[in-house]
Amino acid sequence: MRIAAFGFRSIPPSKGAAGADKFAMELFPRLVKRGHSVVAYNRRYPDVFVDVKDFKGVKVKTIKTTKIKGFDTLWHSFRSTFDIIINNTADIVHIQNGGNSIWALPLRLFGKKVFISQDGVDWKRDKWPWYGKLYLKLSAYITAHFPNEVIFDNVIAKKLFEDKFKKTYKFIPFGSEVEVVAGNEQIFDQLGIQKGNYYLFVGRFIPDKGLHYLIPAFNNSNSDKKLVLIGGSPNPSPYEKQVQDMAGPNVLFPGYIYGNDVNTLMSNAYCYIQPSDVEGLSPVVLTVMGLNVPLIVSDIEENEYAVQDTARKFKKGNIESLTQEINFCEANHDQMLVLAKKAQARALGEFNWEKVTDEHVEVFSK
Repeated sequence: MRIAAFGFRSIPPSKGAAGADKFAMELFPRLVKRGHSVVAYNRRYPDVFVDVKDFKGVKVKTIKTTKIKGFDTLWHSFRSTFDIIINNTADIVHIQNGGNSIWALPLRLFGKKVFISQDGVDWKRDKWPWYGKLYLKLSAYITAHFPNEVIFDNVIAKKLFEDKFKKTYKFIPFGSEVEVVAGNEQIFDQLGIQKGNYYLFVGRFIPDKGLHYLIPAFNNSNSDKKLVLIGGSPNPSPYEKQVQDMAGPNVLFPGYIYGNDVNTLMSNAYCYIQPSDVEGLSPVVLTVMGLNVPLIVSDIEENEYAVQDTARKFKKGNIESLTQEINFCEANHDQMLVLAKKAQARALGEFNWEKVTDEHVEVFSK
């Protein structure tokens, strides 16, 4: 099969990366290993891009986009669609993010098979202004009706779409395992932390992720460990400054860290905390589960589905509840390690990248 893909930022990930980039990095090379051709459309921002033309056999085409928040994805997706049609780079197009579903219309008119990965209910995310939420609600209708297939990575969003649009869609979760490589031990010295003596969060600094709950909850807890917050805001944001201003002396902001270094930090954390208000099926949560690391998550449906009874949960948006869970982790870490072992068994059994790849090949082949 000849496959083209867009809707993520870049492979390998660069500043501002999120779950879509992790997904692309794991899925596309595996498709190539199965004998398929894959063209991945990276974004080039004025100040951020990855200068590669090949990533593990995936052909990478880098196209410029704008830094204007809310329009960078649409402009890049338009240019990627144009390139696919004009240069006939693929017969099958995989689009991440239902906000890009408008491009399914011209692609199908030009004979392409189009598949959209929908990772959640995007219009519920606080980061969008009213007009952004209106657009995403309209694009949900296009998503529901115009692609050859819509693929959901969590059953909650899938059910919402099925109930709303009276159609049946495909469910394929993210994988959980990461490549086992020797970690860079120097990363601990660089950050001034010790193995097993820090809490961790990895992701974008946007309101959806709940850092404005996590930081005060940690400050109020009994812990004398560090809290390491990996990532940042994909665009200049007052929210990022807001959360930095909340931080006490034990809260660290190292910026964006990728690859083996971030996997090393995950696998050696005392506990990972995911305080999100809104998520799809979080690839970071699944990765942490697969690494046998204790986990605290907000009790949103998507997290409940992922972890079931293998992690501690706090009430979404409740700082006091999260503080209590951090204190529980401090006092009962042996119990947290038992849960982590259960989480690893669930992750590697239910959420496997090879299985995920096989299911995508099956869907694309229809």
